[in-house]
Parts: sequence; structure tokens; C-alpha cells
Amino acid sequence: MTATFIPVDVLKEAHRLLAEYTYEKRPVERGYANRTLHINLSDRTIEERPVTQQMKDVFTGGRGFALWLAWNATTPETQWDDPENPLIIANGPICGTLSYAGTGKSTVVTISPLTGLVVDSNVGGMFATYLKGAGFDALEITGKADRDVVIFIDGDTGRVTIEEAWLEEPYGHILAETLTEMYAKNERDKRNLSVITAGPGAKYSRFGMLNVSWYDTHRNKVRYKQAARGGTGTVFVDKRIKAIVVRYTGWNALTSNGPAKPELLRKASKRINTEIWELDDKQNQMRKVGTPYLVGIMNDYDLLPVHNWQYGQHPEAVKISKPVWMSLFTQGLPDGCHYGCQLSCSHAVDNFRLRTGPFKGHLVTVDGPEYENAAGLGSNLGIFDPMAVLELNFYVDTYGLDSISFAATMAFVMELYQRGLLTREHTGGLDLTWGNADAVLEVLHQIARGEGFGRLVAMGTRWLKDFFSRVYGLDRAFLNDIGMEVKGMEYSFYVTKESLAQQGGYGIANKGAQHDEAWLIFMDMVNNQIPTFEDKAEALHYFPMWRTWFSLHGLCKLPWNDIEPEDNAYTDEPHKVPKHVENYCMLHEGVTGIPVTGEDLIFQSEKVYNLQRIFNIRRGAGLREHDRPPYRSMGPVTVEEYESRRERYDGQLKDLGYDIAGLSTEEKIALLRKHREEQYEKLLDAVYERRGWTRQGIPTLETLKRLGLDQFPDVVAVVEDALRRTAG
Repeated sequence: MTATFIPVDVLKEAHRLLAEYTYEKRPVERGYANRTLHINLSDRTIEERPVTQQMKDVFTGGRGFALWLAWNATTPETQWDDPENPLIIANGPICGTLSYAGTGKSTVVTISPLTGLVVDSNVGGMFATYLKGAGFDALEITGKADRDVVIFIDGDTGRVTIEEAWLEEPYGHILAETLTEMYAKNERDKRNLSVITAGPGAKYSRFGMLNVSWYDTHRNKVRYKQAARGGTGTVFVDKRIKAIVVRYTGWNALTSNGPAKPELLRKASKRINTEIWELDDKQNQMRKVGTPYLVGIMNDYDLLPVHNWQYGQHPEAVKISKPVWMSLFTQGLPDGCHYGCQLSCSHAVDNFRLRTGPFKGHLVTVDGPEYENAAGLGSNLGIFDPMAVLELNFYVDTYGLDSISFAATMAFVMELYQRGLLTREHTGGLDLTWGNADAVLEVLHQIARGEGFGRLVAMGTRWLKDFFSRVYGLDRAFLNDIGMEVKGMEYSFYVTKESLAQQGGYGIANKGAQHDEAWLIFMDMVNNQIPTFEDKAEALHYFPMWRTWFSLHGLCKLPWNDIEPEDNAYTDEPHKVPKHVENYCMLHEGVTGIPVTGEDLIFQSEKVYNLQRIFNIRRGAGLREHDRPPYRSMGPVTVEEYESRRERYDGQLKDLGYDIAGLSTEEKIALLRKHREEQYEKLLDAVYERRGWTRQGIPTLETLKRLGLDQFPDVVAVVEDALRRTAG
């Protein structure tokens, strides 16, 4: 595999128009473009469809619209690689309010190659805002092209085209730069374009992801954010989409969204921007380092995953912690991924020289790492070399691979190698000892080439559990205990052994183990703010619904709680950041004209969250048995894990009334496991009751009626069937 560069003029000549559609340009009204764009690649048809008032009332926008479109496009039998599986990209009514930080998120929804369930993955960049400006609240793509294509949505002219694109390089960073150059009218127009690409690795993996671009006018470079979770990029390349390009010129921070009450937008925006300017440098320094500030904090609290989540601390973690990244990131530039976002947390390392792979010797800009990459590609693999983390970070992006799933799956196979359960014979000669960055990079390059041991790693943790037990004869129970996935989705990078609430946050999450539904470790473990089952259940109701709300409206959560008002600690519910909830109520009313309370926002989310749960049920999951995490998420699996925290675990067993004198470590592990698994089952009972679900995790008919989902007979039918099957 070698990297080549073809002149843009040659690429333009090679493009051939396959289909086109023109439409009437209309202004956005109160946050809605009021139509969706539908493209069937099999027959090359393009059409627009209206957004109904029912869609707005029940599903709000963003993830809600996308899930409803996916529900109607699929059947219980639809597989991820079937032509009818849609790839849907949606924005949301508040999306595009550029004066307020974090209002540029797209949500991507599809049937996941990794989980078999419907997955939602959110991403920054400018695509969401420009899609709305072009005239659409969502883009739905079905069918499969018979050749590689680029979809171009020109919001300036009201024209959509499907074009043959067979010459472009598949690497994410080259492709986005090339297409930005190709479709821009001039240098200034580059900022009006956003490009979605995947990469060559997505073709061979179940966890391919999407790169979504914006043009960095300070660096004069195309940069990227990722819709990474669940294999969205795998579906993208399976449909033979090489890229999606959108153009829109002239989006205005306060007026283009058609707001009902612009004065409320100005008020909320002034409040958050003042906080960012005055307080960020005293708090998390998002403008200087972004999310990697968490590495040191997680290490201090025994929460940083080390060696496949066995341990929560490592003495070398300082080598990949905040001061290191602050020194490597280019400072002094506004680094927001969405124009107007004052939080500016999207940092990059410029002029990084690659030492491996098809771009060996090239100087590149590396977007990141974020915390998840520093912890996943770093400490969890035993890699504490920041240069190696950056190289891995660059290649997962340009290859179009989810860094979380890749890093988690690598940690799983590396632990098996360390324990002698996998050997060089299995790995094709690779030495997968902890910290061997060169071997990890080679696996990554193999995935992009579709060869070697990388082809196995590319299938993800759940698939490997079955393969290793069936083909290599490894103990399936042990694989289940240490393979960190729920519902087929690999864990993001926090150690949850001492946080029952966070175990539930991962286990119950609709799409699988991802922290964007609930991050409760500090409330639960550090601050002891939710000590009872009822407290935990309330938190596991409120926060997943609150975080869902961001995806309904096209918002980033970081401005909610990574910057806080100076007096937040003195409020009644500081964990909710009440003044910021008030801001979002102002934003909602300012854009839509509809006054809301914080409770109203949660109610919006409940409708969509429960629909997604029912979607899982329709696809054969979504029940209690599917909400149980691997035991390593709950407690120590191995003797080494127990002994690393022996004083803590021994003390806990004594507090439970056990006489552990003379017991072996294995016997103590078994006692602790019995207790913790019982606690988790009690947590499920409490959460299900709070959410209005049965003990099997099914939304009740009363809950459907309360949420207004009873107006959809096919939704009710799925629930009624599940209730019959689980009765008694």
C-alpha cells in the first residue's frame, strides 16, 4: 500500500455525473429546514420529503428524526450490509446557533456492523450546520452504488449530484483536502465546504468511522472530527460512497436559523462566552489542552485504564498527561471545530513527522489526541510514548477506524498474548507485549491493507470472543469476563470497578458501552452524591435523558459541564449545572419560540430514548440479559487484579461480614464477585422501575401512552409482543 497524489484537475476530469436533482431554496424557520433529503444509490433517485409536525412534536430533531427514519426504512431482519439499511445524518433545531458554544453536532444513525443494533454517533465539524443551510434537517442514504461515488449537496445553487469518483485516494486526510480543493470556487470558499470521508481501513473492519471536516482558516488546512462509534464508516464504504460534500455560503450566527426570539440567543450566548473567557483558564483549560486534561485526574483517582482495564493507575501516566499535550499542541490559535465556538477545544499537533506506514516521513497535522485516544491508544495498551500515541491517532483517523474499538480490541488480544493464550503463531509473528507500539502500529496498517492478524482484530471484541473460543479453544467464560464490550460495542476508557452507577451507565446504554449516555463515576465513587439504589436510579434516568437531549438539537455537551459558572458548587444540584440548563431553555425558546423548563427537555428525550430501546427489542436485544457488562467492569477477574488492590478488597469483604482469614485470593474473588453481581441486579431493578420499564427492561404500555408513542401501532406491537414473550 503506497500513497500517491493525483492533481485535482485530473480528478475533476475523471468525475462523471450520474444523477442530479434541483430543489427550491427556502429559509430555515425556527430552527427547522422542514424537509429531509433522500438518496437511493441503487437506482440513483434523489427526492425531498417534508418534516411533519408530528415528527417535531414527538421526535424533536437530530437523533430523534434519524431514529424514526431508520425505524421506517428497516425491518427486524435488515442487516447492516443490506441495501435498505439507511445511513442517516441529522442536525437539530438549535444546531447552527454559532454565537453559542458547541452548536455544530451531526448525529449519524445506521444499523451497526459491530452490534447489529441501531447505533447513533455524534460528531462536530461544519457539516450539520451547512446541511441545514442547504435546506435539510436530515440526509438519508439507502441502496448501494455500483461504483465509487461522491454525493455533492450545493446549498448555494439548490442542486444535488451523484458523481462517479474512481481516482481519488481513499485516505481520509488526503480525500477531504482534495475534495475541498476540487469543489471550492476559490480559496475563500473552502470555509463554506464540509466533507465526510471514511478511509481504507473501514472497508475491512466492523468499526469503520466517518471523518467530518471543517476548514481551519488559521492554519489553511482541512481538519476533522469523527463519528466513530458502531461502524458508521463501514456502512459508508459498503455503499461505495467515497465522500459526501456540502456547501453553504453566508450562514449568520444569529439570523440564519430563523430564530423566533433572537434576544434570548444573545442573552444565553453572552453568559456562556463570558464564562469561557473568564473561567476556562482557572478550570479545565479546554482552550489550551481540551479533553486530555483528564488523563492525570483519572490516574490520580485509580480510574485510568491500564493493561485492558486491569488497573487504574500507572507511574508512567505522567508521560501522556496534560502538560505533555499542552506542550505539543500548537498554542495561540482558536481551535474550535465549529465556527463561533468559543470553547475551542479541538487541538492539533502541527508538522508531526510520521515514522511508519504509507506516509512515512511526511509532515502532517494530527487532530488530537482527545482523552479517549490518549487513554485507549496509550495507557490501556501500556504505551506511554506520546509520539507513538500521536502516530496511532493519525493513522486510525486517516484509515477511517474508530480509535475506541480498535484500542479496546487491541488491549483484549494483548492481554491474551501476555497470558500465553495467544502466541506468535496466532499473531503472524507479532510480539504483542504491553507497550510494543511498533506491533500495534503494524496491526493497524494490516487492517488498512486487509491482511494478516489485523483482519481478525478488525472484527471487534465480541466477534473475537466467539472466534477464539470456537477455533482456538480458549475458555469462553474468561473471554467474556475480560473482553470489554456490551451489546457488541467496546468500552470507552474509564475504570468502573468501584462505581456501580457507571457500570449501569455502560451496561444499560442503548447502543452499547459508551459514556456519552451517562458519566457518573465522580458523583458515585468520588463525591458519594448518589449512595442509595434510588439515588443511582434517578441519576441513571436524568443524565442519559439529558445527554440524549443534546443529540436531538445538534449540540456538543462539553460547554454544559467542562466550563461551569463560578458559583455552581453552591447551587442545589451542582452536578446538573443549573445555570447552563437555564441557558439551554433560553436557546430552545429563542430558536423555536416554545418556552420550556428543564423537565420539558428531559421529556423530549424520554420519547426518543424509549423509541431506541424499543428499536433494540425489535432487533432481538433490548432486554435485561443484554444489559449485563463483562465482569471486569464490576470487579477483579484475575489474581493480579485483586492483589493490586488487596487492602481495598479485603476491607470490603470484611465490611460485608465475611471472615476471610485463610481464604485464597481465588476464593476472595468469588465472594466479591457474588456480592457485586447481586448489587448490579438490584441496580437494574431500580433503574427499570424509575424509567417505567418492566423487570425485563421493556417500556410498559403505560409509559408508551405517557410519552405519546402509543400513536404508532407498529411501535406498540413490538412492545406487546415482548411483554407476551417475557410474561411470568
